[in-house]
Amino acid sequence: MKNDITISAPLHFDKTAPILARMTDYGDNWPTVYIINNDKEVYIGETTSATVRIWQHLENPKRRGLQEVRLISGKTFNKSVALDLESFLISHMSADNKFHLQNSNAGQQKHNYYKKAEYESQFKKVWHNLQSLKLANQNLSQIENSNLFKYSPYKTLTADQYSVALEIICTIAQDIGGTTDRTFIVNGGPGTGKTVLGIYLMKLLSSRMDDDSDSGDAKLVEKLRLIKTEKPNLKIGLVISMSNLRNIVKETFSHTHGLNGTMVYAPSQIANSDEYFDILIVDEAHRLRQRRNLSQYAQYDQANTSLGLPKSSTELDWILKKSKCQILLYDQNQSIRAADVDTEDFLKLATTRELRSLQIKTQVRCLKGGQEYVNFINDVFSNQKATKRIKLPEYDLRVFDDIDEMVRAIKDKNAKHGLCRVVAGYAWKWRTKNRLIPAPKNDLETQQYINKGLYDIDIDGHRYIWNVKYESWISDQNSVNEIGCIHTIQGFDLNYAGVIIGNELKFDPVAQRIYIDPAEYHDRNGKINTSESELLEYVFNIYRVLCTRGMNGTYIYACDNNLREYLQALMS
Repeated sequence: MKNDITISAPLHFDKTAPILARMTDYGDNWPTVYIINNDKEVYIGETTSATVRIWQHLENPKRRGLQEVRLISGKTFNKSVALDLESFLISHMSADNKFHLQNSNAGQQKHNYYKKAEYESQFKKVWHNLQSLKLANQNLSQIENSNLFKYSPYKTLTADQYSVALEIICTIAQDIGGTTDRTFIVNGGPGTGKTVLGIYLMKLLSSRMDDDSDSGDAKLVEKLRLIKTEKPNLKIGLVISMSNLRNIVKETFSHTHGLNGTMVYAPSQIANSDEYFDILIVDEAHRLRQRRNLSQYAQYDQANTSLGLPKSSTELDWILKKSKCQILLYDQNQSIRAADVDTEDFLKLATTRELRSLQIKTQVRCLKGGQEYVNFINDVFSNQKATKRIKLPEYDLRVFDDIDEMVRAIKDKNAKHGLCRVVAGYAWKWRTKNRLIPAPKNDLETQQYINKGLYDIDIDGHRYIWNVKYESWISDQNSVNEIGCIHTIQGFDLNYAGVIIGNELKFDPVAQRIYIDPAEYHDRNGKINTSESELLEYVFNIYRVLCTRGMNGTYIYACDNNLREYLQALMS
């Protein structure tokens, strides 16, 4: 396909703009994407009549500070291309951080259309042209590896994500004026975009639905307006248990028009807040805690006391106590510690509240491996012997015989693509905790510490250190020289993941099953007062998480020879 997408010269965003737009090839009666901006803000839309839409935007007080408009279209454009390009520009410009977006995020859905891949290759050229015009700062690789992109509220949703979002909004609109307390459990496996859905809903419920909204879903806009009419000061919050993910989302919200970091909470902040919330969205709800295997009990007990709850109450109880409506983003197979709230506590909500259970299934992380790969990983890390061999021509799945070779392969991928890391299960003590001061900044400094005997992991004479920090580990440049644990990676994705399976998991060739060696598992709070069968399930869940982080590929090294041979037989 010939590249015929063009960007017009800038038109002054005043009453002359509609007239001049009509005089262009694509200003009237043709699918067109438009960008309206000043030095600090931008609005992006699509239309089949740029002339009419520009007039409408000129009447909107929110747009009056904008200064120029450009039209983007081409001879082979159609409505689907315009919608896709609009979504592409919104998601990438929101993460580029050159402008604040004025857009809401209603109605953006993924969809297929004729020659989509060919058009999307042209979108990359459009972005390069925007960089040349000083309308974008970063290249696409930089943006797509950034947290601002990965956790943007402007991400285009899959069909099932959007269907769930619409059902939630319609139900809230129905309940908003009444007394019904409502709980939604959104079930989704690894890589189905639960966090993206939660952030999308936060933005959706925080945005004003202007009369000139570009959303193609009139029903969604109608329900949102009803919610805002009934509750103009809607109190909502996003709850995230894991501090590293929580801080990244807070930072993303601080750069997003209409959101701010104070809308993101730890469970304890909800318990201690003086406010009552209309809606709480809980990401990674399977990581909410109960009063078991905690490192500190005093603050936990104080929260229960202040809420008037029994001592045995869970963080899930805190959320229920402090809000009218809850949206719980949940995957029971990602519970990794005895401290996590039991699955039964979520199931019994159906007996005490108006509960609606929803499902998202479409794989958005391991796209090249798809659900087939995720199902395979779930089968491998289970009590049953996996017998189905897997072949994924587009997903780079390998089992290595040499740990050093795998680590070097991940470093090579990181040099080429960025955002590639090695992670492992808790099969080694954290000997270097708080001892690497100052923290190493590169491979040389890391190796100097190791040469001094400051290392955690030794595999066949190859020595490595655990993650020096939890916070922002995934985006730190030196993380490629460290080994990350489950707490650095859960909730995140990578371009390529290297996974070390420690000696806590072994394969019995006679019984033909994977078993656990508790003596080789070193998360103390993870295993005290825990039966061997419980511990095995938690460790299985850890490796299910670790092995479903890589978008383009997963490299695996198993310390146990029998387990390595078992995996090689399944993946060759």
